Parts: sequence; structure tokens; C-alpha cells
Amino acid sequence: MSLVLTGAEGACDRRAAGGGRAAPACPPHFPPRDHRLTTCPSDFPHSILSLAGPPDGAHLRNLGPSTSTSGCRADHHPSNISPMKRIATPSLTSRLLVAARSGVSPATAAIRSRSAISVRSQSTAALAQHDASHDLNNDRFPPLEPLPPAAESLPSPLPERALTSAKLAALHARLNLSPKIPLQTLARTLVDASADENPQFNNANLAFVGQTLINYHIAEWLLCKYPRLPQGILFSAMKAYAGPKPLLQIARSWGVDTAAVPGGEVDPGLLQFDALKPGVSITNFGYKRTELAYLEKFKWRRGMASRVVLDDDFGDVVRSDPKVAADLEKAMEEQDQDKTPDEEEAEMVANEQDQDVSYDRYGNPDTRAAAERAHAYFVRAVVGAIYAHCGREAAKAFVKAHIMSRTLDIAKLFEFKYPTRELAALCAREDFEAPVARLLSETGRQSRTPVFVVGIYSGSDKLGEGAASSLDHARFKAAMNALKAWYLYSPGENPRVPSDMLEEGAKPWTPAYIDMGEVISR
Repeated sequence: MSLVLTGAEGACDRRAAGGGRAAPACPPHFPPRDHRLTTCPSDFPHSILSLAGPPDGAHLRNLGPSTSTSGCRADHHPSNISPMKRIATPSLTSRLLVAARSGVSPATAAIRSRSAISVRSQSTAALAQHDASHDLNNDRFPPLEPLPPAAESLPSPLPERALTSAKLAALHARLNLSPKIPLQTLARTLVDASADENPQFNNANLAFVGQTLINYHIAEWLLCKYPRLPQGILFSAMKAYAGPKPLLQIARSWGVDTAAVPGGEVDPGLLQFDALKPGVSITNFGYKRTELAYLEKFKWRRGMASRVVLDDDFGDVVRSDPKVAADLEKAMEEQDQDKTPDEEEAEMVANEQDQDVSYDRYGNPDTRAAAERAHAYFVRAVVGAIYAHCGREAAKAFVKAHIMSRTLDIAKLFEFKYPTRELAALCAREDFEAPVARLLSETGRQSRTPVFVVGIYSGSDKLGEGAASSLDHARFKAAMNALKAWYLYSPGENPRVPSDMLEEGAKPWTPAYIDMGEVISR
């Protein structure tokens, strides 16, 4: 980039160039600085503003390291002078031009651009350009390794590039994986089906195996630890442990970064997925409901029996069929058209309140869902890779250490509509005496903040206790606490599960206690 100088310095240069003699010294008194804009020839696309001032170039240092004061001549014609504000030229252009040279790393380009500064002096003699390549530390700023010729055209990195990825090696060590698991397999777990549709290079198959193992181990552990859980609470607990959102948090706790756009030139240690297309979904257990398009539109009730038989492992409907998804979207659009403005505003407020204010709020709902899905598939694929290379026991230990070890308060998953009715049905089924509510203590009955403590008794046995500001509310809380005490019964913290019998030298199996079922079907 060239700079045009105006004022006294330009006059000195013009005299020196016109007469062919040595340039005389400029007078010690310089005119006041003024803002002038001049342009270079048409083949030079930039216009630079200069301040008339001392010829040492001190007032030009704010223009950045990419500014050069050679290549243009001063022009003092009055028609070419127009007052303007000072413009600071960015130095990004020259850095990109230097970096575009083959075999030059960005760090090298930045150093060379800083060193390529031309100083304008009183003489027009060109200064010798300093060669900064001799001062570079190639050990600290090594040049980038050239990629294979066809790397940029591939949808995912080549498998052999996994051996040179520092991110991949760090992830392998961070997860304390066995040396039996090669880096190429770990790199494959980071390639989502939306990035590479070829099943031989994406993680769809490994994710299917991992999903089966994770859901199996969590289901048997929950059933043996809480044998009286209702089926709806069991579905919610499984989703809280192995659903997409908890697996997203697990993947981020592992320090996995995502690539902006998938491709063959990205680092194999980055999670690669396409946020704009869903890709190929792994096979899910369950059936595709033909009435799915009307479930959301008319709010049809799904019974627990149909959820167990037809839906997936978490009791959710299977929506992998694009046609069914399109029909559902069309039905939802028709439903939105029938809403009044008040209903739309109320729904908008409810959605804003339901949104999780956390670190993963970015993009739009579609991109967030794609990122959530890709992270969940990655965690499942890692479990599948461990099972494929190290066996069942290693996969079970990994699931127990990274997924089942997370804390979950199952008591908060319960929601009762009629707790007193459900407690009465439970006592009748178990041949207990009918529950009776008794006032245990109270304070401030005539004040603004009374407190009542009510207990629920079955004969002489107290089933639950609750405190509230009214007698009815205290009775409901006591009934809910009694139901939670029944449903959350556990034989121990670490009960034996059926998969323990697959280990060598296992003790004889003692059948686990499983409750007969729910009290009230939901």
C-alpha cells in the first residue's frame, strides 16, 4: 500500500526529482497540519489520507505496519485538495496477501508484515528491504504441513490423519481409553452422519451399539435399585441419564470442540456435523405411529401401554420417517393458523419461560437440536468403540463411570394430581388399613402465616408427614410424601444387576424384587 504525502515534504521531493540534484534540507518551520486527501493512479485501488508534517514519518505510525510511503507522487493542485477527516487504514489486507503465499504459516505472515515497513525520509533514494526470513524461529512457528491433494474434496478427514492430530491424542488420554482403541476409531466417532453419509466413515453404526448398551445398563440398574418406580418416572429417569441433553453435557465436559464446517481439511480431533441438515438417523427401537401427525394437533392421550410397546426407550414417539415429520409439521402449521393473537402471545411467553438459560443457548432451535444430536451420537459412539475393541466389561465400566455416576434427584420427577386418591388405592391393593390424616401440630392459626403439620396414618403406622399454610395443602403434601416413600424404596445403593452374572466367578443369582406395577395407570 502506498501513501501520498502533501505539504512541505512533497515540495522538497519534487524539487529533488525535477532538478536531478541532491535534495536540499527542508526549512525548520513547517506549515500547520491540515487534512488533505489525494489519490494514487488508477492501477492502485486505495486512497490514503496524509497529514502534512515532519518528514520523519512519526505522524504516520498510526496507519499500521502495512503502510508504505513509496510509489505515489505528491500533487498540490488546489483542485485536488479537499478537507477530510483522518482515516486509519487496516493492516488486515497486507497480512492476508502475505499469508496467501504457499508454504507460509499465519504466524510467519504476521511477522513478515510487521517487518515490511518503509520509512519515508527526506531523500527519495529507496531503502534496502530487510529480509525477515533469517530472523524467524522455525521451531516455534513451523510451516503448515501440506494436505493431500484430494483432502479438501472429501466430506471427512482421511483416517491416517488421526495419527498426527494432537487434539485426538489429548482426548484419548483424557478419557483414559485403552491402547487397544486406535486413534482412527476415535476419529470416526467424531464424524456425524450429517457430515459424511458413508456408513464406513461416520459414527452411525458405533452410535447404535453404544445407545443399546447405555440404555440397557441404565434400565437394569434403575429397575434393581428402585423396583417400585412407575413406568412414566422410569422413562423420565432414563432420559435424564442417557437422553440427548445429558449426553451433550457429558461430551462438553470431555473438552470436545466442534468444527465450524465439516470437511476433509479440518482437524480429526474436532466434532464434525452439519447444522443445516439432519443426516442419516440411527435405527431406534419402537414403531412409527401412523397417527403421529394428529397427536400434537389434537393433543391425543398416549397410554402407558402404548408408550411401552410403540415408542422408543424413553417413551417418546419415533419421528425418523421424513414423511411423518412433514405431515406433523403441516399439522402444526394448520394449528398455528387457527390460534388467536392472545393464544400466540401466551404461548410465546410460556416458551421463553421454559427455555433453559444455560451455556448452550446459541443459534436457532434447529441448530441447537443438531448440535445436541451430534454430541449425543458422539458419546454413544465412544461406548460402541470401547465395546468393539475392549469388550463388554470395559464398556460397562465406562458407562458406570461417566453416565451412571451423575447425580439425579428422582424425587423431583414425580407429579401427582390426586395424591390422596392414589394413596387410598395403594393401601387397598396392599391390604393396608385405610389412610387417615391427623393434625400433629399447628402454630399461628389466627395469624397471617399459619403453619399446620399433618400426618397420614394407616392404623398405627405413619406413612407420611407434610407441613403447609393450610390444612388441605398439608394433607396433600403428607400424602405425596407417603407415595414417594413407597415408590423410592431401594434395597441398597449398589444392588446386583443381571449383567453381573456374565462376569467370571460370579456368585449365584438372587432374583431381584420387582413391584407388581403402578397403583393408578397414567
